[in-house]
Amino acid sequence: MLIDGHGRRVNYLRVSVTERCNFRCQYCMPEKPFSWVPKENLLTFEELFKFIKIAIDEGVNKIRLTGGEPLLREDLDLFIKMIHDYKPDIDLALTTNGYLLPATAGRLKEAGLKRLNISLDSLKPDVAAKIAQKDVLEQVLKGIDKALEVGLKVKINMVPLSGINDDEILDVLHYCKGRDIKVRFIEYMENRHANIALRGMHGKEILEKIKQVHTIKALGREGASPSFNYTIEDGYEFGLIDPHKHDFCENCNRIRLTAEGNLIPCLYFDEAMSIAEAVKSGNIDEAAKILAEVLKNKPKENRWSESQDNEDISARAFYETGG
Repeated sequence: MLIDGHGRRVNYLRVSVTERCNFRCQYCMPEKPFSWVPKENLLTFEELFKFIKIAIDEGVNKIRLTGGEPLLREDLDLFIKMIHDYKPDIDLALTTNGYLLPATAGRLKEAGLKRLNISLDSLKPDVAAKIAQKDVLEQVLKGIDKALEVGLKVKINMVPLSGINDDEILDVLHYCKGRDIKVRFIEYMENRHANIALRGMHGKEILEKIKQVHTIKALGREGASPSFNYTIEDGYEFGLIDPHKHDFCENCNRIRLTAEGNLIPCLYFDEAMSIAEAVKSGNIDEAAKILAEVLKNKPKENRWSESQDNEDISARAFYETGG
């Protein structure tokens, strides 16, 4: 069992398989050139799997593949099959912008993927294009439909932004309710790679938008999930991810691994230790020692605050760590 320095059990590993993305979302990396880390700098799927086996053997029972956009990495379905074949009952999920799902959802399901989180920030083509800096909506909606068709469980993530898509909170909620899929509204997470002009919405503002039409009942957090859950009057459940709240980190159960082999104890923190040399050389014991050291140093809480002071804004590139 993996226990961090604050006594919390860690059973959730997020693996970023690439920092590349086919969108340039305003809240992530709007000005990053369409370049990528040289292939030789990335761990192969076989090398990533060496570490994943360590994590699973030590008690990790939930793995999420992220990016960048993970579907840009060739043969991702084969990597999913490696993990599924090693532990068929593992909770194996993927976060995606959905653009490539029409062509890949079937293969992902067959390989053993169980769940998808798909970003959907707008139901208006022009607004979606403004956020992603690309005409994306029609393809993303097709991807959601295809995922549901092949039997993958789907959740939707929306980042409400003041003056951009904040008038669509109810529209997205109703879209998801009509398809019996859960939506989570995510507070914009300030970072130095985003458009400096962006202003997010706090959780209470998001809830006020929903309260204009619906009666809300708070359910609370489910286990170690970062989502605080609510229901509306007919029982439909939605979530709110609010990293600025004081209790957000209390039950954190996750660590992150980048495509280059950096093991990161907290999404917000820039500190990391590399397992790359250990897994490339086949030194599994050394990789396990690095994992233990990262867990020992895992912070009690993130550094987000209500302040817009630049010192409180993360320098972490979320496209490297998967958000």
